Amino acid sequence: MLATIRRCSPHLEQVKDRDAPGALDALTKELIYVAVSMTNDCEYCVTTHTGAARAKGMTDAQFGELLAVVGLANQMNKVVAGIRVEVDERYRG
Repeated sequence: MLATIRRCSPHLEQVKDRDAPGALDALTKELIYVAVSMTNDCEYCVTTHTGAARAKGMTDAQFGELLAVVGLANQMNKVVAGIRVEVDERYRG
C-alpha cells in the first residue's frame, strides 16, 4: 500500500518531512495538512495529522478555530462559485 502512495506523489520524500526548516513552522504545516484533509474527507489524514499537530502544540482553541475557518471557507467557496462572483480587480495578478 505504501508503494502505491509513493508512486502517486513523486514529491513525497521532499515534502513529507514537515519538521524540516522552512518559511512555515512545523505546526502551521500540520494545520494546513489537517485543513486540506478535512476538505478532501480523508479520515486517515485528518486523524493522523490532528495527532501530529497536537504533538507540536496545537491547543483546543486552535483546533476549534481551524474547524471554524475550514467550515466557513468551504461554505463560502460553494456560494461564491455557485453564483459566479467575479474576482475584485485589486486581487487580480
